Amino acid sequence: MHAFLTWMETSALGHAVRESSLWTYPIVNLAHVLGVATLFGSVLVLDLRLLGCWRQTSIAAITGAAVPVATAGFLVAVCSGTGLLAANATAYANNPLLLVKFPAIALGLVNVAVARRLPAWRAHAERALSSREERQLAVVGGISLACWVTAIAAGRLIAYW
Repeated sequence: MHAFLTWMETSALGHAVRESSLWTYPIVNLAHVLGVATLFGSVLVLDLRLLGCWRQTSIAAITGAAVPVATAGFLVAVCSGTGLLAANATAYANNPLLLVKFPAIALGLVNVAVARRLPAWRAHAERALSSREERQLAVVGGISLACWVTAIAAGRLIAYW
């Protein structure tokens, strides 16, 4: 892992974020915060609906808006986060919170893939769901919240380690 982090830090991206301008790192950091906020805000609303909040609003109505916004936020967070990591990658080599953050993100993405394969997810836009299907989606929503809160908390705490 240390070799990979050294490679990242000495890459053109690492040099650019670290040394190109006084404003580069803060702007990339701001982009990361906005990407994470966009991702999590969308995920939070969707997951709370899956957990049973706002039952009068259909899941389809929320997914129609939340999924594309969450996807855009995730892409911004990944691109900017890569820049932030590259700027000082070797400083994070022994930071155990990286070993929390990245697996939490990976589990969050696996959870999305699992959710999209559930018959309940595929049916939510076409018909009312059974109570069993609602429970399945509630489990997916709970796992999602746990993963993303963990990833965000670990990411924020990395700076204090």
